[in-house]
Amino acid sequence: MTERRGVLLMTYGSPASLDREDVRAYLARVRSGREPDPELVDEFTRRYAVIGGSPLIDITRDQAAALGASLGWPVEVGMRFSEPSILAGLKALAASGTNRVAAIILSPQYSPILMSGYASAVEAARAELGDAAPEVSLAGRWHDEPVFVAALADRVTEAIGNLPSDERAAVTILMTAHSLPRRVAEQEPDYLDQLRTTAEAVAAEAGLSDGNWSFCWQSAGHEPGEWMKPDFADLMPEIASGGGRSVLVAPIQFLADHLEILYDVDVGAREQAELCGLAFHRIRSLNCNPGLIDALAEVARHTLTRA
Repeated sequence: MTERRGVLLMTYGSPASLDREDVRAYLARVRSGREPDPELVDEFTRRYAVIGGSPLIDITRDQAAALGASLGWPVEVGMRFSEPSILAGLKALAASGTNRVAAIILSPQYSPILMSGYASAVEAARAELGDAAPEVSLAGRWHDEPVFVAALADRVTEAIGNLPSDERAAVTILMTAHSLPRRVAEQEPDYLDQLRTTAEAVAAEAGLSDGNWSFCWQSAGHEPGEWMKPDFADLMPEIASGGGRSVLVAPIQFLADHLEILYDVDVGAREQAELCGLAFHRIRSLNCNPGLIDALAEVARHTLTRA
């Protein structure tokens, strides 16, 4: 049989609309079917309304189109908790004649716990497709892929260059990743090492000195228990008391604009910075940055070569 390659780009997804019921249904899927508290639904409905809805699915489709043009392969998207689903993405690839698929989670750092949920969804989709299902290989870590690191570093240097001249010398760069429950993080020391490696590589590529950047967490969840620290809210008072004048938030795990960027950072982190008397800035998300597309192309080729 002639090998026909393709790619499935996978990420969380987002609610179908700003309607409260759609937000509730999405949160229930994220929580493995457990109904969210009404107060949580109200809060997330408000947050999605503030940002005008998440652009994540549209951006992921744009990334897929750009990656397909780069590779010359069919590329589809699959959301873990919303439509278009992972099943829909694999079905579309099968319909195109693709029989070998590189499935890439749009998070550069490899977490076994994160991977297991996507792997289960892929296998369930393949089982439903039966004999028509393509062979699927899941990509592993790509947290230190050089073109990915360079693309993030370019965003950092671009943002610093756009600062008012009197802020550049006193800005602190906060490289962030999504917080985890401490009990989960303690099971995945390699995942934490990957996040730190990405942060250090971006800092080196951007020419940052050790004293003007830090790694921290953001977007702690609403589940009980201790979450990883420090959060950016913990660091901002220290930055202000130490004579800092501004902060530049640089998410190193998120590849596209969505709720955790447009609300948690642009609204929440900005409010915290202003409470501390700090000017607030954020790097532009990679979205369809050519460097990111090049990195994804390299990951796809490598995944199918090693399979």
